[in-house]
Amino acid sequence: MKKTASAIWQGGLKDGSGFLSTESGALKQNPYGFNTRFEGSPGTNPEELIGAAHAGCFSMALSMMLGEAGLTAERIDTIAEVSLDKQADGFAITAVHLVLRAKVPGASESQFLEIANKAKAGCPVSKLLNATVSLDALLVG
Repeated sequence: MKKTASAIWQGGLKDGSGFLSTESGALKQNPYGFNTRFEGSPGTNPEELIGAAHAGCFSMALSMMLGEAGLTAERIDTIAEVSLDKQADGFAITAVHLVLRAKVPGASESQFLEIANKAKAGCPVSKLLNATVSLDALLVG
């Protein structure tokens, strides 16, 4: 299975702007730029989208693993805090901190924590954040 997303960018870093879209249409030409990433202007940014993807993926993985343990969550509420920090060679995503609140009838605290940690390790987006990224690039005239 492959899913796609696209970015269109025009102009320089600070004066330029772009649009992000997804194959599903959930995002359709959503604006992004230096101002949405670093200055709080309306629009989205890559870190916010990584956070949404990670929170969503983790929540689904947790639901699956709870089900395997015979448990069903009434509610899973996950926030992904993505840290973008200045480093000597530019900026880097240095951490993602998942903040989880869930209501799971019948689960003990220790069982819940064990399953949540397994879900964090098994979540495909968690795995991606430690994966090698490949690139095919083509310069067009």
